[in-house]
Amino acid sequence: MKHYDPLKPPAPEQWRTIGEQQQIQLVQDYHRRARIRLPNAMVHAVIHAVVENQIALGDETPVRRTVQRLISEGLDRHESIHAVGSVLAGHMNDLLRGSDAGADPNSSYYVALGQLTAKDWLQSG
Repeated sequence: MKHYDPLKPPAPEQWRTIGEQQQIQLVQDYHRRARIRLPNAMVHAVIHAVVENQIALGDETPVRRTVQRLISEGLDRHESIHAVGSVLAGHMNDLLRGSDAGADPNSSYYVALGQLTAKDWLQSG
C-alpha cells in the first residue's frame, strides 16, 4: 500500500497486513499532501489508524456500521472517521482517568457510537 485516502476505504486485508507505523505514516502523508493543518499531526494520524483498524475488523465491533450510518446521514467517509475518532478519544480519556471501570471496557464506547449522529457531529463544531 503506497497511498491512503480516507474518502476511499482501504482493502481490510491489505490495511491489516501493513504495520502500525506504516499506517500512521500513510495517514500523515495524506494530510500533508492535502495541506490539512492539524494541531498535532501524530495524534491525529494515530486516531485515524486506530479507527481504520476497527473498520477493518468488520462486524467484530460496531465501528464499520457506525461509519456507514454516518455516511448515509450525510457525512463523507473522512468526516465519519473524525466523528468516530472523537468518540474514541473521549473513551480513551475516560479509561485513562479510570472513570469507565466496568466488566467490558468497550461497552460505553459502543453505546456512544450508537448514539453518535451526523447532525450532532456537525453541530459540535
